[in-house]
Amino acid sequence: MDRLDIGFVGIVLTLILIGVRVPIGVAMGGVAIAGIYVMLGIMPAIGIAKAVPYELVGDWNLSAVPMFLLMGYVASGAGLTTGLYAAARVFLNRVPGGLASATVASSALFASASGSSVATAAAFSRIAIPEMLKAGYAPSLAAGSVAAAGTLGSLIPPSVLLIVFGLMMDVSISALFIAGLIPGLLSGGMFIAMITVRTLFNPKLAPRLTETYSQREKLALLREVWPLPVLIAGVLGGIFSGIFTATEAGAIGAFLACLIAAARRKLTPGVMRRALVDTALGTAAIFIIVVGAALFARFIALSTVPVWVTGQLEGYSTIWVILLIGALYLVLGCFLESISIMLLTLPVLAPLLGVLGIDLIWFGILTVKLLEIGLVTPPVGMNVYVIRSSLGSTISLGTIFAGVSWFILADLITLALLIAFPAISLWLPALMAN
Repeated sequence: MDRLDIGFVGIVLTLILIGVRVPIGVAMGGVAIAGIYVMLGIMPAIGIAKAVPYELVGDWNLSAVPMFLLMGYVASGAGLTTGLYAAARVFLNRVPGGLASATVASSALFASASGSSVATAAAFSRIAIPEMLKAGYAPSLAAGSVAAAGTLGSLIPPSVLLIVFGLMMDVSISALFIAGLIPGLLSGGMFIAMITVRTLFNPKLAPRLTETYSQREKLALLREVWPLPVLIAGVLGGIFSGIFTATEAGAIGAFLACLIAAARRKLTPGVMRRALVDTALGTAAIFIIVVGAALFARFIALSTVPVWVTGQLEGYSTIWVILLIGALYLVLGCFLESISIMLLTLPVLAPLLGVLGIDLIWFGILTVKLLEIGLVTPPVGMNVYVIRSSLGSTISLGTIFAGVSWFILADLITLALLIAFPAISLWLPALMAN
């Protein structure tokens, strides 16, 4: 076999291993080392297996990952996210489908702080869905809003997916964070608009709430939820103003989370211990995946697969290439989880993007948006199964997927806008650069 054949065999083998539940980092790293051995021999394979992990883990930018994870775990464990849903419910009380819209708004903030779409879906399936069902909401709308809203944290910074994309593609993480803000807010706004329009035309989906709240009650709720918005604003404000980099922002965010939790007397030894353990476990898992992906990227480059792909698509226009990549991501999103798709495909696509002159910041936002959609698409929508697991037999899997389908439609409209108008993603980074 020539190198190209070995490359394609390696890709297929990696997909098979992932399909049979071999950890993604182990699958990519193992196939990469074996493929390099077949192509170049034992000594080059050993050399690359030693050099790549050392160079990658020594990258200063990776320190942002454990810091942002620590920020999220401290915020969650110390109760800084408490009251988000209650406050959103009060302030969106009079909006048609207000409870579902409140779920979207509070989930976006929660996911932004926690950095985990799955954790957000799990938390709000226990907080929001029972409340919506009690208020007479259609089960499909209740479950669908929670499943879809949990994905918003992937775009709204700080985002671990954007950090990993920046490291893999050598793109400024600060620029990616800035670029993700408007598309993330647009996605949330599109969800709320869709909920409002649907419930206006079909009031049976979400009966109007009749409760009224005094100014004192509203102020009390605001006093309860201020820590999380202040934490996120502090981190993003520092990045946007250029006071510190995205890498430094991770440490500052973790420090601010600890400071706010301590000021509220919620930073107990138990909370801190749990946050540190969860951070260590999460960081180790991500680092193993990233190291495996880096080895796989080296193997793919040596196999000449990217050169072949570039040659096949070089004559196509940029928009057609983006649409083809989007279709590929949507199909892969039905079967693989987000970070696996990104790390599996970027080594193959990177040379093609360079040849076509595609802006990598714009492409990074499109990639993460596509990965968001993959979290709720059948048959393996991760967020959907998390909700199903949390609710038991209360709502069927088919009902959840039926509810999510409307949010997927809203996401596809948002995606079309991001493709048609790159300035939605690029305006803020250009403004900050000037």
